[in-house]
Amino acid sequence: MTSTDQQPLGSPFSATSTAQDITAGLDLSGTSAVVTGGYSGLGLETTRALAAAGARVVVPARRPDIARAALADVEGCEVVPMDLADLDSVRAATARIGSSLTRIDLLMAVAGVMATPERHVGPGWESQLTANHFGHFALVCELYPLLAAAGGARVVVNSSAGHTLTDIRWHDPHFRTGYDKWLAYGQAKTANALFAVHLDALGRGDGVRAFALHPGKIITGLQREMALQEQIDRGWVDERGRVIGAGFKTPAQGAATGLWAATSSLLDGLGGLYLEDCDIAGVSAPGAPMDDGGVRAYAIDPDSAARLWDLSVAATGAAPIAR
Repeated sequence: MTSTDQQPLGSPFSATSTAQDITAGLDLSGTSAVVTGGYSGLGLETTRALAAAGARVVVPARRPDIARAALADVEGCEVVPMDLADLDSVRAATARIGSSLTRIDLLMAVAGVMATPERHVGPGWESQLTANHFGHFALVCELYPLLAAAGGARVVVNSSAGHTLTDIRWHDPHFRTGYDKWLAYGQAKTANALFAVHLDALGRGDGVRAFALHPGKIITGLQREMALQEQIDRGWVDERGRVIGAGFKTPAQGAATGLWAATSSLLDGLGGLYLEDCDIAGVSAPGAPMDDGGVRAYAIDPDSAARLWDLSVAATGAAPIAR
């Protein structure tokens, strides 16, 4: 993948397309999917759409009881306990998934946290980088044999336009010299994009292709640790929490790009790309406004992606994937 591949290809869908638009007429019978965060917000929309199309969906969940309640009316869905910020929990979940599935056709990394107060977990890792990146990295590496067994799997990683806030802070990824919740979020979202780049490079020989994406601006549980006043001050919502910001999507619209990445035949033979609004995104200029769309060159740089991969293997102890 090179930056020249980051060009829209003329998808029939758009920013206003919904999850239901993407999966209309699709038959996913016999398909196995794993959807992190698949019981709320965009993840719930994703799970419902995949299951309605006939897929068997496994939902790893930090709050399994709440997940089971949210998914009670969804057929063909199984909940597995998992906390992305706890690598022991991730490994336990992958063992359980491996005992019930022989292949994984789709792995949707939808779960995430945003702009949280300063927390350090495990051996002192910054919590947003851990939950958004390290947890998903370990999950995918542990489940890789099942992805390879599918002979044509796709891994779809939710990044964000927030990646434009910062490249990886190679000198201090865990913010030991001072914390900024938005830079921590931006770094984690850049990590999500770079993860897809190198996973695709390693996996394409096994038919495993990976994509990262910006789902759009959506008010969901992702903002749960932001004060209402902060969201009001940013022009996102009014005093009652109702969405008033320009360009915001509904959860069903926010789930559409991920489902398009997972199922579109237009992406056959492609991978390592950053998507938005149900198409491939262009490369944005340094300093361009976040809302203008596109992906920064540093978030799709193959050398940085390989560097982050090596850092992540060393940090998590995840089984490396041979090219």
